[in-house]
Amino acid sequence: MRIVVGVDDSDMGEAAARKAIALADRLAAEVDVVFVSHVPSTVLAAMAGVPTVAEDFATAQRDAVWKRISPVMEGTKARRVDLEGYPPDALVAHARATSADLIVVGGRGRGDLASLLLGSTSHRVVNHAGCDVMVVREEG
Repeated sequence: MRIVVGVDDSDMGEAAARKAIALADRLAAEVDVVFVSHVPSTVLAAMAGVPTVAEDFATAQRDAVWKRISPVMEGTKARRVDLEGYPPDALVAHARATSADLIVVGGRGRGDLASLLLGSTSHRVVNHAGCDVMVVREEG
């Protein structure tokens, strides 16, 4: 069994990683902890397409995520995966490419209207994944 978990530098990204790794331990599953670097087009436009600035932004983003998530992975067999692209689509593509049985993502809990206006990684993954999806909710 293979589990793919999408992470970012938020509380929900950390919660999703913890849940996926715990589940993988119980099921003797392999787990890929995936961060998808995405520099929004508005940021690229503001940078006037200067590649080194965009690369610096992506590197800073990636460093922040792994600084937060690496301690969660410590002492486990979880595999770190760095990708680039639109996060929900990259997660789904990685899950397909690795024949994953489950994708785990954090839920933001914005509600239907906000998700419609702002987009939602978990919503898009649920609707496009070729495998089961677990959405980790905030505790409390």
